[in-house]
Amino acid sequence: MKPTGLLAAVCLSSVCGILTHAQTIQINRENKTIAISTTDEATAVADIAAINIGFEIYKPDSGSAAAEAGKISHAVMDALHQAGLDDQSIESKTQILSRNTQFEGKDSQMQRAERQFHFQQSWEVSTSPAMAATVIRLAVIAGANQSGNIDWRLTDRKGLQAKAAANALVKARAVANQMAEGLNVKLGALIYASNETPDARIDFHNGRNFGGSGAGGGLIAEQNMLPLEIRPQTIREEATVYAVFSIE
Repeated sequence: MKPTGLLAAVCLSSVCGILTHAQTIQINRENKTIAISTTDEATAVADIAAINIGFEIYKPDSGSAAAEAGKISHAVMDALHQAGLDDQSIESKTQILSRNTQFEGKDSQMQRAERQFHFQQSWEVSTSPAMAATVIRLAVIAGANQSGNIDWRLTDRKGLQAKAAANALVKARAVANQMAEGLNVKLGALIYASNETPDARIDFHNGRNFGGSGAGGGLIAEQNMLPLEIRPQTIREEATVYAVFSIE
């Protein structure tokens, strides 16, 4: 049976439960095509751990704050090199010396006098997921009391996007074939396809961040402390494909 002037718009999520969005099906009488828009995804485990390493201290004057910060800064950098990181894997983010105005009402005059100036420095350190816990441990031992937040990344992000688009195209053909069978026509070749990749998402499964506290509180860096249990997160890419197939 040949289609005669049929124009249908259906929600394919009711026809094919695996689709995540309502799909538009069009059969054009003149060029005899089926056009479908589908969305699919691809996932991969992150292979880069971009770790925030940093510290903050409070001192009674700017000179002592800068002097102490210099010592800690060099100690942290030595620790990162000890972990096997080269300078290309370490990027400075912030280094701020400022007068402290954040006091609590219960702070004594002596406590306020000892915390007149605040210094903060941080780096972004890129390493493998397997080394993330070791890097954090060595940095904390060296004085990095504001460390541990991880931004999980994938080296071949474009490859993952391409895989998501390919998956969406496979899905589009399957749905188009199903519709063609229902109309008693034969699905032909793919004659047009376009790809739109939405914003990337990251699934947070097993990643665990480590946040230090200000100077004088929170973690006590022991030389024999065990590394944290850290697992890389799953990165997810979605792609939406608009595909046009001929019909016979």
